[in-house]
Amino acid sequence: MEHVLTLVIRVEKNARPEQTDALEAAAAAVLAILADDRSTGEGEWAAAMAAWQDHRIRKVVRRARGAEWARTDALPNLTVTCGTAEVRVFPPVPLDAVPKDLAKLQVTGTDFDQPTAPAVPHPGVPVLWINPALNMSSGKTMAQVGHGAHLTWLALTPLHRKEWATAAFPLAVRRTNPAHWSQLLQTALPVVQDAGFTEIEPGSRTVIADHPQLRR
Repeated sequence: MEHVLTLVIRVEKNARPEQTDALEAAAAAVLAILADDRSTGEGEWAAAMAAWQDHRIRKVVRRARGAEWARTDALPNLTVTCGTAEVRVFPPVPLDAVPKDLAKLQVTGTDFDQPTAPAVPHPGVPVLWINPALNMSSGKTMAQVGHGAHLTWLALTPLHRKEWATAAFPLAVRRTNPAHWSQLLQTALPVVQDAGFTEIEPGSRTVIADHPQLRR
């Protein structure tokens, strides 16, 4: 049975997150639940995580504010904050069993601004590079960078996963330029290919995950 992992971003009327913060929070949230002790071994989320990853690794991004956001905290979750963005990640559930307090949240309205250009990532920090040729909403892009973080996690050795988790998952998300994107496509780094159910064509390559340990 196909499962879905839900990400919820907090979007208050007068406190909207910035684009880069939202993207980095989404990626970090996916990594946080993958690394959580409850997701592995005999953990309480382990069966759901395994069932989810045995099929298409589906992620849905929704938004909440005020009382909606408060209600979501009554459900099992992890909350990640990156700058102006707060994102909650919830253990996967079957598609027909999404809790009503999540299912009723909107998936639209997740287009965020980036008032100033994000800084150049520090050397050695893993970067999720976004395809510059694609026009995706912030919510769609959050799901794609979540996929990129997930593929990175799967490609790392257990030791390098532990080191990344211990450091609290430093990472950056940036939109690259066409020349750099072409160069990245020539590497063996993980590439996200979208199923094309929303916004973009099936098979579109959306994100390339550039972790230093995957270049060695």
